[in-house]
This record gives sequence, structure tokens and C-alpha cells, in this order.
Amino acid sequence: MKLLFYSLFLAGLVVAVPAQSAETTTTDVEKEVTAAVKSSRVTIVHLWAPWCPNCMSELKNHGWRDFLSVNPDVGVIFVTVWSSADGKAELEKYGLTEQENFEWFHHPNTSRTKEERLKTFLGQPIVWIPSTWIYKDGQLRYALNYGEVRFPLLQQLVRDAEAKW
Repeated sequence: MKLLFYSLFLAGLVVAVPAQSAETTTTDVEKEVTAAVKSSRVTIVHLWAPWCPNCMSELKNHGWRDFLSVNPDVGVIFVTVWSSADGKAELEKYGLTEQENFEWFHHPNTSRTKEERLKTFLGQPIVWIPSTWIYKDGQLRYALNYGEVRFPLLQQLVRDAEAKW
């Protein structure tokens, strides 16, 4: 009986200690973006992929290029996720990379399969792309997690995030 008790106790300890996974390991990309969103300026983190139709629509309509141009004091960080293609050529083609307030990263977890793909970033769940998160002083102020950004709405959210809370 004692042997059974100790076996169950040890099995419980093994189960209680989660295995380290890609989801619990902070990547260099996440460390750099974390440092950037701690800024006192409003910083937007945009998760996207070059294969995503909504993501490409935002670029083709010059929404992001125009937004960057009229908001030079807002930092915008694109993070390519769920894609082996980094998307840099698309970002260059649509005039984002030449903007001084623009940064771009390619997350090392490139899987698109539901079981293996990136599920969290900066402690936030990723359920859809594009996802657009607005930070100020390291605090998430707004999260748009389901699809294509509407730029007048984004502009209003940036104004609201700039206000003292």
C-alpha cells in the first residue's frame, strides 16, 4: 500500500511540473518587442503574415503606409507569424520599411498548424491574424484580434491611448 501511495505521489509531482515548450520560452523577438512597448510613446504591435488576405489588403490599400506617415510619433512594429516567408519584400513594396517609426521582426516559430503554431506573444493569446495591439508605457491599452484594421478606428484608439488614464 505504501508503495502504491508513493508511486501515485511521485506521478503527481511529474504531472505537476510542466515541460518547457516553445510557448514558455521567450524568444529574442519577443524580448525586443517587449522592450519597445515599454516606451512612453504609443506603440502598435501588428501580427501578420504575407499569405493572409486581410493582412495584404491593409498593405495594398496603403492603409499602413499612410498611417505611419501621419503618425510619426507612434511606433509601429510588424511581427510576421505563422509563416516561413518573412514578408519583408511585401513590406518594402508597400513603403513601410522606409518609415522611421517602423520596425519589423520575423518570429522563429513559423508553423501554421494549429497544434504547433505560435499561440501567445507578449503574454497575449493569438487566435487570428491580423491582430493589432496598442501599448503605452508597457501596458496593453487596446487589442484588435479579429481581422483587418479600420484605420479611422485605429487613429481614434491611438488618440485615446495617448491621453492620460
